[in-house]
Amino acid sequence: MILDDTKTRIILATMKAVRQYGLEGVRIQNVSELAGVSPGALYRYFDSKERLIVESFTYVDKQAAAIFDHLKVNPLTMLIDPVGTVKSLWLPYFRFWVAHPDETIFYHRFRDSAFFPKYDRDRDVTYFNTFIGMVQTFKKFFPGLNQINQDLLWLHVLTSTVMYAKYVVEGSLPDSRETEDTIFQLLATGLSGYLKPGSSGKRK
Repeated sequence: MILDDTKTRIILATMKAVRQYGLEGVRIQNVSELAGVSPGALYRYFDSKERLIVESFTYVDKQAAAIFDHLKVNPLTMLIDPVGTVKSLWLPYFRFWVAHPDETIFYHRFRDSAFFPKYDRDRDVTYFNTFIGMVQTFKKFFPGLNQINQDLLWLHVLTSTVMYAKYVVEGSLPDSRETEDTIFQLLATGLSGYLKPGSSGKRK
């Protein structure tokens, strides 16, 4: 996503302000002070607080989605070690959030807000096409995944990953390899049973 420097600065300031004041408590004045611009200059880019919040979410959502554009799935490795392949895709995503504390807390708060359902109904998520393509590849090799409600599965993975990253950036969990491994094990529990070639995924 290519933005001019002032707009990017305002968006980053918005996420920092939301971290400090909360989604409901943040004011345009807070954002303009953190961004180093006047409220009038800010309004030239965003005509309302709601538009500012929504565009900030889209900005960080696209950044997170772009991680998958730089990752590759090797079908042979996927067949030999499917859970390991999932982890190789998940780790860069989790580490992105841990490395961006303001973005993580903002993202978590926005998804948990009254703003989100209205925004989510109409948003364009084509920037997740690379990730969606990876999911389709997994489903091709492991048809048992079709037994799972896909919306629920990826909502669980996404929201849980961001939630755990929030605990790390807030200091509730240590930023360590052990934490990463434990979180991944928790997220992967139940998924491994569906990662069998030709398996229906149904349990006896």
